Amino acid sequence: MTTDTLPSPVGANDTGPRAAPERLLGLACRACGRPETGPLAYVCPACFGPLDARYDLDVVRHLVDRTVIERRPPGIWRYSELLPVETVPRRGLPVGSTPLTGAERLGGALGIERLWIKDDTRNPSLSFKDRAVAVATARATELRLAALACASTGNLAGATAAAAAAVGLPAFVFIPADLEPAKIDHALAYGATVVPVAGTYDDVNRLCLEVADETGWGFVNVNLRPYYAEGSKTLAFEIAESLGWRTPDVVVAPIASGALFTKLARGWDELAEVGLIERRPVRFVGGQPAGCGPVATAWERGSEVIEPVRTPDTIVRSLAIGSPADGREAAELAHQSGGSVEAVPDEATAAAIRDVARLEGVYPETAGGVTIAAAAAARRRGVIRPGDEVVAILTGNGLKTPEARQLGLPDATATADRPGLAPVLAPTLAAFERWIGGAG
Repeated sequence: MTTDTLPSPVGANDTGPRAAPERLLGLACRACGRPETGPLAYVCPACFGPLDARYDLDVVRHLVDRTVIERRPPGIWRYSELLPVETVPRRGLPVGSTPLTGAERLGGALGIERLWIKDDTRNPSLSFKDRAVAVATARATELRLAALACASTGNLAGATAAAAAAVGLPAFVFIPADLEPAKIDHALAYGATVVPVAGTYDDVNRLCLEVADETGWGFVNVNLRPYYAEGSKTLAFEIAESLGWRTPDVVVAPIASGALFTKLARGWDELAEVGLIERRPVRFVGGQPAGCGPVATAWERGSEVIEPVRTPDTIVRSLAIGSPADGREAAELAHQSGGSVEAVPDEATAAAIRDVARLEGVYPETAGGVTIAAAAAARRRGVIRPGDEVVAILTGNGLKTPEARQLGLPDATATADRPGLAPVLAPTLAAFERWIGGAG
């Protein structure tokens, strides 16, 4: 990467490109540190370790400060110096700057006195995946790739399809055949080609590795993964900015591949390195469904070994990754920070979905239910302590998984003192009064 143009760090209209010192150092292996010369790579040829984007943080420190960022328009590109793109894209969806809201009623139910919800259900395709896909799409456009594609457990399907539509690229979405119908239809609505595969997500991912090599398409979570994964850092950036440029005591997030979990830590570390926040300890709490919880199992055992789950058994399909790429790092982060990784039964997930919607007016999908149930479990365990400031990340909208909310609910008709679905009434006030009075 030799060209490096970014928004100018002056004034409220900070949207035009400008020449900047070289801040992008390309890709390098996370395991052995070997630089990678090719821009479209995802694994180290020397040790097969994962590749990460690297920055010259000394350069970044001189490009931005809090005032510069605060003057910029909302969205993830206000933090562009810490994202792996050469130029802020001119086309794309308005991603990021989602609300961080106090959740006093939910916090009271969980025994957490100071609870915030980072509501990423508000993104364009209704999930946090829009962040990662926006960065991958910007890089795919810079590399002039012919198509955008992904292997998805659900939310990524819609995010990839929507992003491709916004920039005029064809989209190919590979999914497990038993994915929730609402998520399949979501991707189809944006004009994507959806390819159901008989097997688990890990089977789908292996197929996509081969397809990526054969076609040269930009698979956001395969050959574009080093760029894609960086998009999750913007959650950390926004949380810090919303809290007055500081970190919380505890962050709670779902774990699928583990990338979101670990990138939160990297995001706050980079903000500290460039002088935007003060470095302070954060406990990291993760949640996984009990029916597919390889990271939770490793954390409970105090092990660095992630034993794959061959056949996930959970309603939480968005987290059903049996062999998570960043699972070991996620378990280590929980251990080192004094956090935890909680295994959440499906019934607890469904109950948490109902609680968030009923108490805070936010309707999360299953991963959000896992997050809130994990926060409750961490509070019972003592990982979350009295007085802690806690941020829980809700990563997707419940309209994508409407059947999950009903798990464990009794089949009961609404009455005057019990919410729910009322019987069909005649269109008369008398009929309503008979029902509300309990006369049927």
